[in-house]
Amino acid sequence: MHTVTLCNGVAMPAVGYGTWRTPNETVGGLVETAIRAGYRHLDTAAKYANESGVGDGIRACIDQGIVCREDLFVTTKVWNADRGYGRTIRAFETSMQQLGLRTLDLYLIHWPAASQQYDCWKALNTETWRALEDLYKAGRVRAIGVCNFKPHHLLPLLDTCEIAPMVNQIELHPGMTRADEIAFCQENGITVQAWSPLGTGRMVENPEIQAVAARYGRTPAQLCLRWLVQKGVVPLPKSWNAQRMADNLNLWDFKISAEDSAAIDAMPYFGGSGEDPDKVMF
Repeated sequence: MHTVTLCNGVAMPAVGYGTWRTPNETVGGLVETAIRAGYRHLDTAAKYANESGVGDGIRACIDQGIVCREDLFVTTKVWNADRGYGRTIRAFETSMQQLGLRTLDLYLIHWPAASQQYDCWKALNTETWRALEDLYKAGRVRAIGVCNFKPHHLLPLLDTCEIAPMVNQIELHPGMTRADEIAFCQENGITVQAWSPLGTGRMVENPEIQAVAARYGRTPAQLCLRWLVQKGVVPLPKSWNAQRMADNLNLWDFKISAEDSAAIDAMPYFGGSGEDPDKVMF
């Protein structure tokens, strides 16, 4: 398994399996299939309402001797309704009970508190982050980070934090390049993860992506994911198909040329979720 090293020295698998919008009653079997396909990095969240199913899939694989707990890198996230120090601590304990785990590999703030909702947004992010720092210092979590934070959300946190975020998980795919945000994170030692790296499947239907992928003898999904890993980004693709799960890990024996990468970079916006951290009201 190819890995990237976080700023605290923790190795994180370079491709993860995403479980967004996967129902709890089916996610356990899909997680087991993903682990059998080679995934060791699993991403969920309290908001997905599928943590217990993810935990079931993990336990099934451990019980069958497919993996040890130490082989897996498991991520979950604190939801917006649980922002603040005390609520975050309690939300973490609930997530751990749902997952059936004693320790977590990565805990993230799911969305920033932002100025369109709160006058005290900076303080609210700081208090939530302080809870993550304490969980990290207590050894409950191996790494901590954020999701959907833009540089103007990160800067106040970096000014006040004791421990800097190790990860920022953002929406990222062709047609949504976000080069400035990637550069800011990487300059500050923050590893970027990409949620919805295939634009909820819309990337694979794009004729330009299909044409470039065909030149490499690869699937459109493999092209999009390789484009991300070449930028030092960790993609979190989701699939319910075992063969596509395996294909999405098979990224390491080809390289996209500088010319083709630049052409993908230049694609106009398409395939985005429309969820802007500076506009959402949840």
